[in-house]
Formats: sequence, C-alpha cells, structure tokens
Amino acid sequence: MPQQPAVGILHPGSMGAAVAACAKTHASAVLWCTEERSTASAARAEQFGLQPVATLHELLNRADMVISLCPPAAAEDLAAEVASHGFGGWYVDANAINPERMRRIEALLTPHAKAVIDGGVVGSPPVGGKSPTLYLSGPTAATERVEALFTGTAVRTKTLGSEIGKASALKLAYASFQKTSRVLVALSIGVAREHGVDQELIDIASQRTDSYLAEPEYIAKTAARAWRWGPEMEEVADTLEAAGLPPEMLRAAASTLARWTDAKDDSELTLTDALNQLAQP
Repeated sequence: MPQQPAVGILHPGSMGAAVAACAKTHASAVLWCTEERSTASAARAEQFGLQPVATLHELLNRADMVISLCPPAAAEDLAAEVASHGFGGWYVDANAINPERMRRIEALLTPHAKAVIDGGVVGSPPVGGKSPTLYLSGPTAATERVEALFTGTAVRTKTLGSEIGKASALKLAYASFQKTSRVLVALSIGVAREHGVDQELIDIASQRTDSYLAEPEYIAKTAARAWRWGPEMEEVADTLEAAGLPPEMLRAAASTLARWTDAKDDSELTLTDALNQLAQP
C-alpha cells in the first residue's frame, strides 16, 4: 500500500462520512460510490469533501483500503458484493455486527483481500469536537495501517489483538447497555407520563448522578436512531445466545425500537411525538 493510500468508504452515513473525512488526513483520496445512494448520502459526501465515483467496481479498483460503515443488517451482503469483485486490498469492517458474522465476512474476503480487519466504533461521529474510538482486531501489520490512517485525527484507535471478532464483541457489549438503557428510559418516562407523574420521576432521577432517566430529551434522539439501533440490538442478542446467555431482553429492546421506524433521522421529532409513537402498536 502506498504511503498515502486511496481509501473507499462504504457508505457515507452520518458516522461513515465523518470517519472518512478524518481519513483524508493521511490518504491520497477518499472515495465513495454514488450508485444507488440517496441524496442525503450525496450531501454528506459533498459536505466532507469525499470524491465520488460512479460504481462500486471503480471504487474497488482505485482503493487500497475499504472501510465498511453501514447498517448492521447490510454488512454481510455488502462484504459479499465486495468479495465478488475480487477486491485485493485491506478491508475494514467497522459495523456493529456479532463476532460470528465478522468471521464469516473474513472468510468471504480472504481469498483475495490482503487482510480483513475487525472494527467497532464507540462514540459519536467525529464532528463538533467529538472523538470516537475505533477499536480494531486482526493481523498486526493490517491494524497498524489503520492506526496510521487516523493518527492525529479526531478518530482515536485502539487495537485489541489479532483475533477477528474481538472488536465486534467489545462494540456490542458496550451497545447492549448503552442503547438498551435508553430504551428503558423511554418506557419509564412513557408510563409515568400516562399517569401524570413524569416530572416527578425526572426530579427523582435528577437527584442521582449519571441517570439516563434525568435526560428525557434524549428519547427523541433515540427514536430518530432506532432504525440503526434495532438491528444492532439483534446482533447483540445473537452474540448473547452464542455465549449461552439469555437474549430475550435485547430482542425486546429491538422490538421496542421497531415502533420508531417512521422516525428515521427525524431531527425535528419532539419528546411528545416520540412517546406517542412508542404507545402505538
């Protein structure tokens, strides 16, 4: 790989576009594929100065490294599509998927790829002073290349070892608490509101430190992200089940999040709107 590699991002969502923008610091180019992408994706890519290419085939031909950041449900199919083109570079799967799926993705790409790197992003997109951590696992030489790509940027990196699946496991272990707890807040506030005691509940929670119950305004943000978080909770549930642990709580969280499907990326959604949607089957 050249000292300044060409990097392809699949696909520039809110996290992917911001991470790709950080990669520009040490990349000769950061490419994205316009094929079948939305106007919102195009706007984000333009905002962050990513270079458009017409097809996935062109992106893979030009890129030395590909970073996959997409909805969890699409990660394996996307990797299979990349594999079908015989991609021969470094493939970083930074999606919120369970370790078994990550190992299947590695198997799909290994025949041609130089290396497959397992990744997991913990934190908010790297904009406005925020600095998420990209956890990595995989072959040492390969993870070092990813670390070098983000050196000195808002994306911090930490390598967990050479075993594929470690980064995915850490991401899902964190998400299982962080995201399910937000769902529980919505249910708690919702039932309290039904009985006219929601402010009293918030007052109680405010007396404690670091209580999500004291942050009801975050419910609307949770609703807007539910389309991504729901499939992620299913991935966590699969991981729990594979470990012999009960998955039902996470599947219930995914089912609850599904009630907010129509709120996808709605930045204007209010707390009242979110709770009303939650109360509808």
